[in-house]
Amino acid sequence: MSIILAILIFSLIVVIHELGHFLLAKKNGIRVTEFSVGMGPRLLSTVKGDTRYSLKLFPLGGSCLMVGEDEESDDADAFGNKSVWARISVVFAGPLFNFLLAFVLAIFIIGSIGYDAPVVWMVTEGYPAEEAGMQAGDEIVRLNDTHIHVYREVSLFVLLNQKNKDQPVEVEYVRDGEHYVVSLTPRQSEDGSYYLGFTGSGVRTKGNALTTLKYSAYEVKYWISTTIKSLGMLFQGEVTADDVAGPVGIVDMIGDTYEESKTDGAFYVWLNMLNISILLSANLGVMNLLPIPALDGGRLVFLIIEAIRGKGIDPEKEGMVHMIGLMALMALMVFIMFNDVRNVFF
Repeated sequence: MSIILAILIFSLIVVIHELGHFLLAKKNGIRVTEFSVGMGPRLLSTVKGDTRYSLKLFPLGGSCLMVGEDEESDDADAFGNKSVWARISVVFAGPLFNFLLAFVLAIFIIGSIGYDAPVVWMVTEGYPAEEAGMQAGDEIVRLNDTHIHVYREVSLFVLLNQKNKDQPVEVEYVRDGEHYVVSLTPRQSEDGSYYLGFTGSGVRTKGNALTTLKYSAYEVKYWISTTIKSLGMLFQGEVTADDVAGPVGIVDMIGDTYEESKTDGAFYVWLNMLNISILLSANLGVMNLLPIPALDGGRLVFLIIEAIRGKGIDPEKEGMVHMIGLMALMALMVFIMFNDVRNVFF
């Protein structure tokens, strides 16, 4: 079951990503030769206009093939012959659609069970929050320069702030409509970690339609922010290779989540799969925007340079850079898959 769920989730995320490229390509008059769901040999296909729409054998992702995307073409409707801003919009649309997918899925979750409001449930005796006069019911709105919308952002801040354990944290909170600002220096607990001294209840709050839309956007913001901060921790050596999961690790995570939630009923399995889909979709959107050759972000770098210079980079040189980037990504994927197998099975 975990493999089936993983295939469905991966396929949805990748197909929506490719759909973004497809729709913007069509809007800008770029000729799309084929839009496919799945990979490998075609099972079904039909041609409409100058585009072939295909369903392929292996239900893993999809593709959007455009004329002149990776080679020069004399076709007026080729990708490379459109304006630089048209091409930027087509490339950026893939990650953008991943964020939009995450937002739509978040609406189902927030609409069903609500959001985790950043409200203090308990103030721990003997810790800075109590000494500063904070009370249960206070709503956290800011920690230093980080604006808080859901309680998980508080938890993430505290986790990331462990490296600055001796530095005071400026906490802004609301009580009875009044804003208060206090400075709290984390204090070490018996388990060795440092805490400010307040916790949330974990109870989720439901609101009206506008509130659901607003907090669905905050949900996506949280996962985008978490992905970016996790990448920062990886580059700074605060996260090891064992903490990075690839396809095998993600399938294992989906399987574990399914097994843990199925005893609670199909509704909770559904919610947990949606939550994983939001995480992966936001993650794919962020990763694709990284300025790495062969990814959408790498292509955007060349297009932005072209927009600034008024002329493009030599296609052969750009193609070579993307080829090197693709080879490096393939090597990284092999390493991550090997690491996944080692972590899951050994």
